Order: sequence, then C-alpha cells, then structure tokens
Amino acid sequence: MIKKEQMPIFITNIVMLVIFFFIFVGRKNYEFLGYIGVIILFLCIILATNKKVYYPLAVLWGLTLWSFMHLSGGGLMIGGKRLYELILIPIVGDPYNIFKYDQLVHIIGFGVATILMYVLLKPYLKPKHKWVAVGIVVVMAGLGVGAVNEIIEFTTTVFVPDTKVGGYENTSLDLVADLIGGLFAMFYIKFKSKT
Repeated sequence: MIKKEQMPIFITNIVMLVIFFFIFVGRKNYEFLGYIGVIILFLCIILATNKKVYYPLAVLWGLTLWSFMHLSGGGLMIGGKRLYELILIPIVGDPYNIFKYDQLVHIIGFGVATILMYVLLKPYLKPKHKWVAVGIVVVMAGLGVGAVNEIIEFTTTVFVPDTKVGGYENTSLDLVADLIGGLFAMFYIKFKSKT
C-alpha cells in the first residue's frame, strides 16, 4: 500500500497525528480531535487508492503541510490566541480581519487540493481539451473540496459547542481564499505543463 518513496511522508503524518492527538486530548479540544479523524479518513482513502492512482510526492507533501498547518492553527497558541486567529498582515479590520493565518491555510490547502483534483482528473482529459476549459473544471473541483470543508466545519459547530469557527463572514472569506488558492494552482499547473 505504501511505496518506498512515500514512507517518509507516511511516517511524518503518523508522528504529526499522534503529537496533535495528545495535545487536543490534553486540552479537551474535541473540535480538532474530529479533524484528526477527518485527516485519518483521507489518509486511508489515499492508501486504499495508492496502487491505482499516481500521487506525485509533491502533492502528498503538500497535503501533509496543509494538515500540519491546520492542526497547528487549532493547537498552537500565540499571545493567548489560537494561531488561526493571528492576523499576519492587517489589510482590512473588523468584521473581516484580513489577512489571517486562517486565510493563508485556505490558500495553500485548497491550492494543493486543486492540484490533487487535476492529478485525479488528468487521465480522463484529452489532449485536445482547451486549457481554459480544463482550468475552469479543475478550479471548480478544488472549490468543491472547499465546500465539503465548510460543510465539515458547519457540522462541527452543530456537535461541538464553542468551536470558534466563525460565522457567515468567516465562511465567505474561507471560500474566497479557496478560490485564490485554486487560481494559483491553475497557473502553477499550466506553467508546469509547459516545462
């Protein structure tokens, strides 16, 4: 199930999940314990499909980075605030609070998700397809992953009180950041396909 070159990625994920598991258990952070479960689910899906799907190492490392950034966002504290609440560059204030660590995680994470969607769709794409059409489909697929993420966040707010996920503005900003990440990914894919 695991190829030799993927072993460092697998070990990194296991170590990361175990460390964050104990952090979240110690803090009784049930929200992020749930997210560990989601990450394990997707790890299992990748392992189950690993023989049939070619997952580039860069994509797997990107997914690992995304998981680490997400778990760090909910598990690490800076100045008494969760890393997710940290404003990296104060561009716009309340109620939007742009540019936060949360938005950076969405840009990177859903950029990687968009590249993953391209990897999954590429065997079904014909060379005659126009790049604009392919780009639209791939970005929309990445945004679909972003929508599933927002559904998971909403479900978490239903079952876990005081999640600090945020309201409508947070969901909307997350989706905008997902789109930015998807567009970056589309241009990256186009650039890489020319080289």
